[in-house]
Amino acid sequence: MALPETHGKATISDAWDFKRRPADSSKTGGWISAAMILGVEACERLTTLGIAVNLVTYLTGVMHLGNATSANTVTNFLGTSFMLCLLGGFVADTFLGRYLTIVIFTTVQAMGVTILTVSTIVRGLRPPRCTGGTGCIPATGTQLGVLYMALYLTALGTGGLKSSVSGFGSDQFDDTSKDERAQMSKFFNWFFFFISIGSLCAVTVLVYIQDNMGRQWGYGICVCAIVAGLFVFLAGTRRYRFKKLVGSPLTQIAAVFVAAWRKRRLELPSDPSLLFDVDDVLPASKSKKQKLPHTKDFRFLDKAAIKDPEMPTSVTMKDKWYLSTLSDVEEVKLVLRMLPIWATTIIFWTVYAQMTTFSVSQATTMDRHIGRSFQIPAASLTAFFVGSILLTVPVYDRVIVPIAGRFLHNPQGLTPLQRVGLGLVFSVLAMVAAALTEIKRLHSARSHGLTDDPNSQIPLSVFWLVPQFFFVGAGEAFTYIGQLDFFLRECPKGMKTMSTGLFLSTLSLGFS
Repeated sequence: MALPETHGKATISDAWDFKRRPADSSKTGGWISAAMILGVEACERLTTLGIAVNLVTYLTGVMHLGNATSANTVTNFLGTSFMLCLLGGFVADTFLGRYLTIVIFTTVQAMGVTILTVSTIVRGLRPPRCTGGTGCIPATGTQLGVLYMALYLTALGTGGLKSSVSGFGSDQFDDTSKDERAQMSKFFNWFFFFISIGSLCAVTVLVYIQDNMGRQWGYGICVCAIVAGLFVFLAGTRRYRFKKLVGSPLTQIAAVFVAAWRKRRLELPSDPSLLFDVDDVLPASKSKKQKLPHTKDFRFLDKAAIKDPEMPTSVTMKDKWYLSTLSDVEEVKLVLRMLPIWATTIIFWTVYAQMTTFSVSQATTMDRHIGRSFQIPAASLTAFFVGSILLTVPVYDRVIVPIAGRFLHNPQGLTPLQRVGLGLVFSVLAMVAAALTEIKRLHSARSHGLTDDPNSQIPLSVFWLVPQFFFVGAGEAFTYIGQLDFFLRECPKGMKTMSTGLFLSTLSLGFS
């Protein structure tokens, strides 16, 4: 499929090239730059998922940890990766910018995966194999220390990289140009497509290599992939568009709370127009800050905008930790109003986490043969995630959107919250399917006298697990896109970067 060409004006008003000159739209940005950024994201997805999806079998089979401990390690690794997106976004917005953040954290991720690869090669960094006489010896503290260092360096790199890739990709298109704004929408479709491609390669090819050729080969491929992605990204430096640092929204939120607390004993004026606002800094016609109307909820925060008569005006206007504009306060209120929806979606990612840990453990005890010779790697069952996503997205676009336009009078399809709700319904169906499958699996184990040996193979086809993977994959297609769309729509314009981190933090808490 060919990518469309970018057409724009001569220079971009709010972007620069790598030499800090106004960006020439004919020489910078567009689909060539975006494709290089998408490449590093595909490599990141391949690397992170290639480690995580098969990690539980490595921890139980090689490091000799218990099933519960192994599952917790995997979910903690993934949860930390997503939670560190908030840190990565803060660093990018406040100090480094998105380009340097991607470069630095991609390097960190490559270091983590390299250490993980080395730990699978050096014998002293993993326990001996199980023997009939001594049984299985668990990994020592040193061996686990090296493993955890590798995993959490990888998580740190993933968080910093993931927080900036989508934003830096959208920077390559001029939001003031109608043509490029349309192309920016297509970029997010390609972004999700490349994530799915990376996921599919991870849960099929990479998992097969890990199980049949050795972990050192699988993790070594991850190292090569992330390093190759970094070089491709660096190769596009001359074509990228760079935008000015805007500061972290987290600082604004903290400043509003601090200012409100410092003036907690002051009385709020009865007229909101007496509160400090953007018009007091610049005339409305010259202010770039969007002026928001006053609302009555969370009134305690309004105290951050009180003009303290005992403080000189010149001092208060410069100290954002003592005086915030009313629009800043209203933006913080918008974020607070989104928190109930934010909390609701955590349960979906909790369900999702079970599919990547305990369901993989279930698969190791079931019959995974196709024919007589080929055996499906347990972790490759998660390929049904990706298959379900790739099936659900076009079905939604071609079937559900027309139906919604006809009966719900919404030509764009379901609203973001309706999509999230439908995703939660699919998660319920997935748990019902998982429970029924586990009942059948335990019944089969009892009938064959295999309940005393947790590592024995039960004569039950692994394809009984497919329905739960299918339902969770379909749920992800609705929940992920609906949740991201909701946060981008409802979050204030100045907090778009933080909204991505806020969205990804639900994944972190679900995996924790």
